[in-house]
Amino acid sequence: MAIGTDADPVMLEIFNNLFMTISEQMGYRLQNTAHSVNIKERVDFSCAVFDQEGNLVANAPHMPVHLGSMGASVRAIIDAHAGPQARACGAAPLEPGDVYLLNDPYAGGTHLPDVTVITPVFDAAGTGILFYVGSRGHHADIGGITPGSMPPGSTHIDDEGVLLTDFPLVRAGRLREAELRQALASAPHPARNPDQNLADLRAQVAANEKGREELLKMVEHFGLDVVRAYMGHVQDNAEASVRRVIGALKDGTFELPLDNGAVIRVRITVDHARRSARIDFGGTSAQQPDNFNAPHAVTMAAVLFAFRTLVDDEIPMNAGCLKPLEVIVPEGSMLNPRHPAAVVAGNVEISQCITNCLYGALGVMASGAPTMSNFTFGNARYQYYETISGGSGAGGVFDEAGRLCGGFDGTSLVQTHMTNSRLTDPEILESRFPVRPESYEIRAGSGGAGRWRGGDGGVRRIRFLGADDRVDPRQRPRTSGVRRRRRPARGARGRLRGARRRARRSAAPCRSRRACRGRPLRGRDARRRGFGAP
Repeated sequence: MAIGTDADPVMLEIFNNLFMTISEQMGYRLQNTAHSVNIKERVDFSCAVFDQEGNLVANAPHMPVHLGSMGASVRAIIDAHAGPQARACGAAPLEPGDVYLLNDPYAGGTHLPDVTVITPVFDAAGTGILFYVGSRGHHADIGGITPGSMPPGSTHIDDEGVLLTDFPLVRAGRLREAELRQALASAPHPARNPDQNLADLRAQVAANEKGREELLKMVEHFGLDVVRAYMGHVQDNAEASVRRVIGALKDGTFELPLDNGAVIRVRITVDHARRSARIDFGGTSAQQPDNFNAPHAVTMAAVLFAFRTLVDDEIPMNAGCLKPLEVIVPEGSMLNPRHPAAVVAGNVEISQCITNCLYGALGVMASGAPTMSNFTFGNARYQYYETISGGSGAGGVFDEAGRLCGGFDGTSLVQTHMTNSRLTDPEILESRFPVRPESYEIRAGSGGAGRWRGGDGGVRRIRFLGADDRVDPRQRPRTSGVRRRRRPARGARGRLRGARRRARRSAAPCRSRRACRGRPLRGRDARRRGFGAP
């Protein structure tokens, strides 16, 4: 029996899974063919499918901060080559065999190490674009003033690496390797390992090709009209699911002060009649002189993630989740900075804070870590980066009327919120870098008290070995935090806080800017909080 273009509940579920499966297959190819530890072992990457307008249709369960922002990058490429301005200025149109690259935080990017590769999917005749596929991977280094491109002291976007906007990586099926090497070498602070960049970018191109092939197989099997119709239906279903959840929500406000004096504020206003919500970040601090600025795409990714997690149904996280939401982010604030603001911590630190603010305003969950607890070290030879997991926040269970009817404890030592990467296997870490992981343990009792307790955090120790453990003079091995060491994250009612986060070197202090050979670095992650009165 022929499948029509009207939404059918059974076929909707089938297409939900088909679109997500394509994204997963893209991810498997990327992980299997990548070179860097970041992508191959830590799976710090994301793959997704987009419709003809660049709207997110479906994704694999990869990195939320990537997935919620990648659609803006796709639309930036569309605007640059197919929009009215592009046509007026004679920009090169997108053609079969083209693949574009960008990491621009002001064009849907997150921070410069996250490099996005976008492939348009043309019809069999090569005359029209049907869809887009994209992959975003965290590269081990993209330049900047410190190895690993995660400088704690950056104040300008150029400090953080090579900025690429609308770069044609592949034209007519030919990889533009020489041109890319020139671009990676010509920035004020060039990339340190272009061979590894190229290896990972080839893997991203291959992943996109897998997505392109599978989408065309769907078109061949079901027909273009059906596939396009169900791309719309899955977004409509996500929109309806979020609207149902909004019906049980209440107005709320929340503010999160940082140690540097900045404050993130959010007010959520619910319109029950329209089943929509207004999320207003007015009152948030202005753009910061340091790198604790979250690009607008990161802020939107946090909003998308928070509201998608309120839905119990098995639906893809896609652009439909945002349709019931009006999001106001003041331009020039630390959640919507202007070029050339530094943003590296905005992606890995402030994104967590935004999510905590949203959950706090909604009253559904205690704060999780206001940091991904980033740990990075390196030199000209090697670069390494990881996020250290912690415990998740405790939360409530609510009925359809929004009444508290139960709750749950947080989980100890797990990646939460906007990060979803892994730690590198000890064998791989020791074989690729001159370090030895000594221990990784739960820090008992650090999660925060409450009727439902927050999950406990952990303590991770890594020892630096050998004569080549020297690091760049400006880059000590360190964990970076969101300046929330003096202000631990709050519980659901602003009380019952958990333990603070800190990092230190064991034994005597290390006076030289080396990796303290023979001494372990000890990192304690930021802890999660309890929910409800004990």
